[in-house]
Amino acid sequence: MSTMKLILTAEVTGLGSSGDTVEVKGGYGRNYLLPRGLAIQATRGAEKQIESLRRARAARDVRSLEEAQALAGRLNGMTVRVPARAGDGGRLFGRVTTADVAAAVTAAGGPELDRRRIELPSSIKTTGQHTVTVRVHTEVAAQLTIDVVAG
Repeated sequence: MSTMKLILTAEVTGLGSSGDTVEVKGGYGRNYLLPRGLAIQATRGAEKQIESLRRARAARDVRSLEEAQALAGRLNGMTVRVPARAGDGGRLFGRVTTADVAAAVTAAGGPELDRRRIELPSSIKTTGQHTVTVRVHTEVAAQLTIDVVAG
């Protein structure tokens, strides 16, 4: 099994943040990270780019950590209604997606959320209340309740 050393140019959930040097399996790097522009090959010239990425990230993180804590304060304990098509017994046709949750939060007057930062507990396939985690920052997560209703 071959591995490759890459430098992340964007945050990748479960792997790291921009500027981190990671070692991943060859196929994952070649077929996913590199084509999507999430990483670059780790070379000597790229080491200089890492420093500028890290400095930019450090400046952003300090500012965004305070913003993230304020955002988490708004989201914690918030209850949002998510309408979904349901059949008898409250079983949904399909399931609730992260995009559905993001749209419902915005519709309820909440902040605009990136659906990739929303973590669903598992496939939500029934009506009722479910707890959802929103990772607003690498160090800050908020819990909000979604109320899935037939509609």
